[in-house]
Amino acid sequence: GSLYSIVDYFALHPLLADPESKLPLEQQLKAALATADKLGLKVMVDLVINHCAFDSELTRQHPEWFVREGDGSVAHPFCMEDGRKVVWGDLALFNHQHTSDPEGLYRYFFKIVEYLMQLGFKGFRCDAAYQIPRHTWNRLIREIRQKYPDTMFAAETLGCTADQTKQTAQAGFDFVFNSSKWWDFHGAWLLEQYQLVREIAPSISFPESHDTDRLFQEVNGNVAAMKQRYLFSALFSAGVMIPIGFEYGFRRRLHVVETRPGDWEQPNVDLCEFIANVNAIKRQYSIFQEECPTTILPYQNPNILLMWKASARTQEEALIVLNKDPWNHQYFYAENIGTYIQAGAPLQDVSPEYTLEYIPRPFSYDLRPGQAFVMVASRDHLPQQ
Repeated sequence: GSLYSIVDYFALHPLLADPESKLPLEQQLKAALATADKLGLKVMVDLVINHCAFDSELTRQHPEWFVREGDGSVAHPFCMEDGRKVVWGDLALFNHQHTSDPEGLYRYFFKIVEYLMQLGFKGFRCDAAYQIPRHTWNRLIREIRQKYPDTMFAAETLGCTADQTKQTAQAGFDFVFNSSKWWDFHGAWLLEQYQLVREIAPSISFPESHDTDRLFQEVNGNVAAMKQRYLFSALFSAGVMIPIGFEYGFRRRLHVVETRPGDWEQPNVDLCEFIANVNAIKRQYSIFQEECPTTILPYQNPNILLMWKASARTQEEALIVLNKDPWNHQYFYAENIGTYIQAGAPLQDVSPEYTLEYIPRPFSYDLRPGQAFVMVASRDHLPQQ
């Protein structure tokens, strides 16, 4: 079965163990999580309570907790892909809506979360969150935070409509996931979805995930495209996520059933420095840590993206000038680039690469493939004459 096919929620996989350690596995994990915490890393874990493994003892111990087919057998969850029904035969679907024992089912899930918190996890990526009733999440998040106030909950919303994402976010989640990975830098849909959800919960962008092909494979090894997509993901929304291996240009797609430690690849590229530079921009300027008003500005060259952001919390504004084309140079010209923002202060270039010491007037630049300028300014200055 897959990593999402859980037989026992209170057992740890032997692969997590350090064979050199004499400590029990649970103690090893607690020690590792405590060390991460001291280093400033808050470790999250998947929370899978929409379903469990089809062969879990739970299906026999608590048959009333599961959805049943017409013949009485336990139902499998499924999804629709291109009009085709895809059934996950290794999974058993919990009956959140109509179980005869809702309190027992809820208390079991609470117990799972509490166990993981006691191990030292600080947050949860809630798998298939939109499939679980809002009232369940509301109560679970509220009651866990009464004991562990800083717990973070992120709702997995892959494949949701904008309205489904909005409804899921309203259950009290700290983050949802957005679909910027699939944006072609042209369509209106991404900003429409962003505006619909941004005041309810911030979102997380990703250039690839465990549910997608590897980006390095998709772009045929184009490093400029990798940098372009990471920068956009990191600066478009409040959160950003990459799976292990993105930074080294891994090509082999992650698989929730088949991937093993031996699938680790030799690096094809090393993006660690670039990623660290982008993350430093995000850390230094709070405008990139919130879901703020964001607009795509018109520009005569359709291969250049002009994205304006204005913080609702601080005086910061940002302008991102991005070459949509990761294969070719694109020319950008502005008589006065300051007219694209509302701030009175001059723009400052804080780009992760090829940073300009000052921004000239007029502004003329031949953008490298996929290159982006990241510029910031403050509204607490009077406009320059």
